Amino acid sequence: MRPRPPAMRTKRRYILARVLPYGARPDQKQAYFSVIEAATSLWGDAAVGFAEPAVVFCDAGYIVVRCRRGTEKDIATTLTTVTAIADEPVALRTVAVSGTIHALKRRMKPIRPLSEAEETTLGEHHFTVYRYPRQKVDLVEKGIKHQKIVFFTEADLEER
Repeated sequence: MRPRPPAMRTKRRYILARVLPYGARPDQKQAYFSVIEAATSLWGDAAVGFAEPAVVFCDAGYIVVRCRRGTEKDIATTLTTVTAIADEPVALRTVAVSGTIHALKRRMKPIRPLSEAEETTLGEHHFTVYRYPRQKVDLVEKGIKHQKIVFFTEADLEER
């Protein structure tokens, strides 16, 4: 059987979404199940069947979801409702929509801490400092029984 000519093919769109928190590495199959479950609960079986969402790429803190052209806004809305992938709490944030995966891969930026972990003290508590792109700073309290996470920005850290 010969492939269909381009004019007769179903038009697709690809949505690039960033996986938060940094360092989360979800499995592609589990991400697919989470997206389908969120879409079905939000829009219903008929709309999801028409949109045909599928996770086609999942790596390096990003996922790419394929859908039919015209339904990309609905699927982008669905991605914001995903709260967990395989019992790991995550958030999906839409970065871009395109007609090709290649164009989206050019938009992917490596997400890694800017510098090595530092040590700081706030009051009587000792924290490990992790810096990320876009001026995000995480402070993780050192403790024997538990860890406490405090979220700061570069400006907050400079004020102290």
